[in-house]
Amino acid sequence: MAATETRLLLLGTVMLFEPVNGYQLRRELLSWEVDDWAHVNPGSIYSGLATLAKQGNLDRHDLVDGNREVAVYTSTPAGRREFARLWQEAVETPDLLSPLPFHTAMALMPLISRTAVREALRTRLANLDARTREQLAREIPPEAVPPHVRTLADLWMGMGQTEREWLVNLIAQVDRGEFGLSGEPADWTAPADDPGWQMANDRQRYVELIARQH
Repeated sequence: MAATETRLLLLGTVMLFEPVNGYQLRRELLSWEVDDWAHVNPGSIYSGLATLAKQGNLDRHDLVDGNREVAVYTSTPAGRREFARLWQEAVETPDLLSPLPFHTAMALMPLISRTAVREALRTRLANLDARTREQLAREIPPEAVPPHVRTLADLWMGMGQTEREWLVNLIAQVDRGEFGLSGEPADWTAPADDPGWQMANDRQRYVELIARQH
């Protein structure tokens, strides 16, 4: 996974669960199977958090929780701005051959306001249409490329059309008020055995411990 997508993913998951420690974040991300679809090396999660903290995008709080020391992370204003920038860029820039930034952003869509989601998706749709028009305008004569390459071009055009139909439907869902986006009530509740419930309990304790440091 490229560094940009890793930053987007780590900043977003910290914002979802903060305050959160590195082990919790690693466990949560592995439950999302990010090592498969996002190609994130589980060991790189800790180093990524440390880098983001060093850059001022996260705050690291070294706490004593019971009889153990734990490093807990929260987002900073700069980190939240960086997340919003990365998210918007990933959504608005279509790249059919490298869809990972967009997939990562979509996994974190609940962190974005409905207005911003709607605008970014509409921009992506317009950019996708513009790219399709450009490709059609410079259509290469059949005799200019080998037949097997033309079949690849057909595949790419088909992928673009499929994504366009999906985007139109998604924008309509957003317009109808579907999905629990930022500032709105959640539209999904985790099952009773989900580890996230323990994270919620830990979060409240971490909030109290952080408050005592100040």
